[in-house]
Amino acid sequence: MSSRPPIEIETGPAPRATVLLMHGLGADGTDFVSVVDELAPALAAIGAVRFVFPNAPEIPVTINGGYRMPAWYDVLGPGRPEDAAGLQRSRAAIEALIAAEKARGIPAGRIVLAGFSQGCAMALFTGLRHAERLAGIAGLSGYLPLAASTAAEAQAANRATPVFLAHGEQDEVVVPPRAVASRDALQSLGYAVQWHTYPMGHSVCMEEIAALGDFLVRVLGA
Repeated sequence: MSSRPPIEIETGPAPRATVLLMHGLGADGTDFVSVVDELAPALAAIGAVRFVFPNAPEIPVTINGGYRMPAWYDVLGPGRPEDAAGLQRSRAAIEALIAAEKARGIPAGRIVLAGFSQGCAMALFTGLRHAERLAGIAGLSGYLPLAASTAAEAQAANRATPVFLAHGEQDEVVVPPRAVASRDALQSLGYAVQWHTYPMGHSVCMEEIAALGDFLVRVLGA
């Protein structure tokens, strides 16, 4: 994990739930801070929520000519293997953040893992392999990494965990067929996937954030 600590924002005193939201390639923890204000009205119904925005480490990214940038894992390019070691390293860092939230009194069942693009990949990769039931997993404009190993490595505790996936119909970075294939792979394994598409590129939109807010209320409202 980056030497920079996560950004934390609480919507009120004594949070009863946590949303861990991972940024995309080349961004940092500040990238989605504004989403807190956008989600706060919807989340008011369930009490205070702590948002944790981690910072990925800076590493050379092969597809970008080896340029060092914040990345959860390396991207080698089309037709080349995925960076399994990098995925596992970042998974361990995210697991440590989950453990820190539990130590602060937030049980796993009150934690949502979420992310955009590479952050979506990390939310899925970590959440499906987590040993305790999480409240939910939410992915925006991303995909399921190491899809072929998911069935063997997924934990039974999160087989019934709700999954929110949203994608842009004109996404030029994570092309829609890859996102659809990820959705189909999860559904074939029995995961309950809530699927949304929007007329946009590799981005987010207010309708998507509103849908995410509805999802968070549903999974954290108990």
